Amino acid sequence: QVQLVESGGGLVQAGGSLRLSCKASGSAFGSLAMGWYRQAPGKEREFAARINRSGTSTLYADSVKGRFTISRNNAENTVVLQMNSLKPEDTAVYYCAADRQLVLSRESSGVDYWGQGTQVTVSS
Repeated sequence: QVQLVESGGGLVQAGGSLRLSCKASGSAFGSLAMGWYRQAPGKEREFAARINRSGTSTLYADSVKGRFTISRNNAENTVVLQMNSLKPEDTAVYYCAADRQLVLSRESSGVDYWGQGTQVTVSS
């Protein structure tokens, strides 16, 4: 069993930055591919970013590419989403995700574990 706890959400003006962090416990972190998904009010949960087990490969949604960066620290069991140049349309609850898939995918159907979510609000 894996527990994921997110932190770092909040309110920021458009053009600003936020840094989300996810701490994992309960299983070998290095065996998990990690990711971030988000859900805006009235919309379905959508993919934002993924990172493979070793941190050598990443995948981004087109909507965040060039503005968001995902990274991980396997020694500290953490994954970070650095979000720059934020836009009002980035407003959503952001969820940390983990699974043991070997190939990075945008699909959420393969995710085994979810965090509780952290709210990000970007004002215009």
